[in-house]
Order: sequence, then C-alpha cells, then structure tokens
Amino acid sequence: MFRILKAILFWGYARNTWQYDVLCVLILAFIFLTPKSWFDNGELRPARQHQNMSIATPLLVTPGIITEGMSQSEVERRVRQLTQRADTTVVGVHPRYDAQGQVLVFEVDIR
Repeated sequence: MFRILKAILFWGYARNTWQYDVLCVLILAFIFLTPKSWFDNGELRPARQHQNMSIATPLLVTPGIITEGMSQSEVERRVRQLTQRADTTVVGVHPRYDAQGQVLVFEVDIR
C-alpha cells in the first residue's frame, strides 16, 4: 500500500502506461465536471473597468509649468495642455524638494 502511494505521490509512471491515462482522465473530469459553486466565495466581482480608470498615474512636471500656490483647476488645465488629453483628471500634486529645500519637480497624480 505504501509503495502504491509513494509511486502516485512521486509519479514514477511513464506516459505510455495505463496509470498515466487514468490520471489524465481524472484531471479532465475534475476540470469539466466540478461545479462553479465549489469555488465561489460569495463575493460579488466588480464590473470590469478600463485599466487606467482606477489607477492614478504619476506625471513629473517642472516648476516652470506648475507653481506651489496654483489652484487645482489651473493645474488641471495645464496638465491637460501638457498631455494633450481633455479627459485628464488631477488626483493630487506633490512637490519634491532638493537638499536646500527648493522644488525640483512636481509629481502630479492623474487619471
């Protein structure tokens, strides 16, 4: 009995044996005959959206285009000009400073 379990576990059978054929049939039966409800965890899946709709993309912008005191709508207008896309939405603006405390670049999160 132990020898049979060891042979099945470590699979020492060649491809042209009846044991291999039985295993293939069992695998195919499991794939095609298993009800989907066995694997359903009860959570509703969200509707598929466009890949870029839910993820913010960082855009690096020089301080010449955007300044620190600029309004959200003005930043959005300038980013739309820069990207040449009218549907761009600005999620957040984060200045990146150098060692002296001066703004090197603005990281603008867009969708």
